[in-house]
Amino acid sequence: MKAEEIITIMKAMEEHDLSSFELCEGNLRLALRRGHEPVILQQNAGAAPLPAMSLPAAANEALKESPEEKLPEPSKEEASKDKGGNIVKSPLVGTFYAAASPEEEPFVKPGDKVKKGQVLGIIEAMKLMNEIESEFDGTVEEILVNNEDVVEYGQPLFRIA
Repeated sequence: MKAEEIITIMKAMEEHDLSSFELCEGNLRLALRRGHEPVILQQNAGAAPLPAMSLPAAANEALKESPEEKLPEPSKEEASKDKGGNIVKSPLVGTFYAAASPEEEPFVKPGDKVKKGQVLGIIEAMKLMNEIESEFDGTVEEILVNNEDVVEYGQPLFRIA
């Protein structure tokens, strides 16, 4: 990945007021967060060297793990696939919120009965709040993400039995 590409991503983050961004490309994993700390880039062994560069404070974090540490551990959503049930997936990239505001109770908790069309959570994307509705009638067996987690398109959010 070239410095210009990273800078373009950082400008887009600022332009769209995104607080974080993560990219996996081949054996390079880049995570950017807006803030005031310095940016650290690290690549896996055998990858082409990254150019030396100085990045503005628009990004402040990159993955610092070695290739051995990057072996994925089973995630909550992968572990839940074996348990059965219907999975509600994220329709977009954004930040997941379990409640309408920090002072309010979550929309749903494990064990709650839900109906098709009932709001399960919110995903904020580009300052727009998008309600995530249940696609199924049933019981919330598991919530696969935490409040304020950045979620990806297609990422499992809830398991409903």
